[in-house]
Amino acid sequence: MRARIVFDLDGTLIDSAPDLHAVANDLLRREGAGDITLDQARSFIGEGTSVFVARMRAAAGIPDSEQDRLLAGFLAAYEGAVGLTRPYPGVPEALEALRQAGHRLGLCTNKPAAPAHAVLRHLGLAGFLDCVIAGDSLPERKPDPAPLQAALAALGDGRPVYVGDSEIDAETARRAGVPFLLFTQGYRKRPVEELPHAGRLDGFDELPRLIAGLAVAG
Repeated sequence: MRARIVFDLDGTLIDSAPDLHAVANDLLRREGAGDITLDQARSFIGEGTSVFVARMRAAAGIPDSEQDRLLAGFLAAYEGAVGLTRPYPGVPEALEALRQAGHRLGLCTNKPAAPAHAVLRHLGLAGFLDCVIAGDSLPERKPDPAPLQAALAALGDGRPVYVGDSEIDAETARRAGVPFLLFTQGYRKRPVEELPHAGRLDGFDELPRLIAGLAVAG
């Protein structure tokens, strides 16, 4: 049975934290503020760029009144920030295997569309995806189910599956009523056992088997 498989991006298909960390610290240094750590940058990812900047700003002790200005500065640098980002091991191979098996693949991310498309092109992943729903594609963002539902609708028929790495992704899938596969090597903050999921993968070599199992179960 063919599946409609929608992926999160940051922390699921790609490790973008090093680039986000570099952009954040360049901006903070220009403000005369101290750096954030890579672990902090990872912990700030998941709820969109505005939330990332708000958390970065709070960690540096910069007042709320500077949010809009700093967000504009961050977004100006964000689209070209691809040089340190890498796909997780096995991602291109897994996407190719799923496409060869006849599944349709899409993306649902809170990352804005421009940097999302830029990094997908840079890493050679864009051609695997039949649709991309980004953080500014709709008025709603995850964990609202609307972006995931839009991605699934764009993919047509087939068993729906969402693959992500975080609490936000798990909640999005729950609200949409879609089986959730949890990638355990991403940016989640809570233990695996606390996130509802239909299956877990520690590496992308496991994904085609998990999808096949869900398709049979469906």
